[in-house]
Amino acid sequence: MHTRNLVSLFAVGGLAVATFTAPAMAGRDHIKIVGSSTVYPYSQAVAEEFAKTTGKKAPVLESTGTGGGMKIFCKGIGEQHPDITGASRAMKKSEWELCQKNGVNDITEVQIGFDGLSVALSRKGSDFNLTKEQLYLALSAEVPVDGKLVKNPYKMWNEIDKALPATKITVYGPPPTSGTRDAFVELAMHKGCASLAYFKDQKAKLDKKAYGNLIKAKCTPMRQDGPFIEAGENDNLIVQRLDSDKNALGIFGYSFLFENLDKLKAVKVKGVEPSFETIASGEYGISRPLFFYIKNAHRKVIPGMEDFIAAYVSDDAMGPDGYLKERGLVALGDGPRSKIQNAATGSMGMTRYTN
Repeated sequence: MHTRNLVSLFAVGGLAVATFTAPAMAGRDHIKIVGSSTVYPYSQAVAEEFAKTTGKKAPVLESTGTGGGMKIFCKGIGEQHPDITGASRAMKKSEWELCQKNGVNDITEVQIGFDGLSVALSRKGSDFNLTKEQLYLALSAEVPVDGKLVKNPYKMWNEIDKALPATKITVYGPPPTSGTRDAFVELAMHKGCASLAYFKDQKAKLDKKAYGNLIKAKCTPMRQDGPFIEAGENDNLIVQRLDSDKNALGIFGYSFLFENLDKLKAVKVKGVEPSFETIASGEYGISRPLFFYIKNAHRKVIPGMEDFIAAYVSDDAMGPDGYLKERGLVALGDGPRSKIQNAATGSMGMTRYTN
């Protein structure tokens, strides 16, 4: 008998729904995790600690980017599909609907902490202090010039502001599939463009929906003429490139800056450097929550999954003095952390799109 395809069927609202029993996933003896390159180092640290302290197999991790991880995670239930996906932003409604369509309808959302979206450069480079407006003007495909949106003309930082260094604009960043890219666009690009006079004028003329569509259409696309360079999902490659080019900047999660402070330094955003304190307080203006999502149908059939989840959300890991702080994670406050721990270990279903 082939146990890999063993399923049972039951009726829900007239539909046949498949549930996978322990023998159906007996072919896999380890946890599978996909998703965000930013969350990857945290999941890796917990996986290593879990294997060391329990003697169980360490989870197998794959850095696919947040968007890529969501697609893989939401493909279905069963041993061929991952159990957990990391995300450097919240699950989108379209991703939730994809999960529902494919029978992944019992998901627990876990916020593990906060991360600052760091802009950094080599320690050999000039100090930088940028605003969100200047980031938008440097990186957007189109920018306002003399009251009109035109193809981005800026090639040097001092063309944007004479106080900035007279060096070429060269910025390495994540691809569109990355949650880091999504968050940077929302927190820096959209905020930066919205504060410019051109877009303020448009806001006064347009209704709310039309203005929102304008911001999305004109403040989201990154320029493709050279100054912005997509560097893939491997943030370590960006670190290497910055180390070899003192004038280049890079965009990635705070953990990668924190782990490479011997090579890199932060770009201040409106005079504020990213740190545990400034990210947690919100003083640093480009910060975001980090998540992982659990496929609850897999909990009881994948060996060690329940124990791994408990280890991940423990104070020893994601508490204010937990070992994930050494990787750059900014901890949640005691109250929110306790609620999330209870939700994670209690298999509480995600409610973001169900209320």
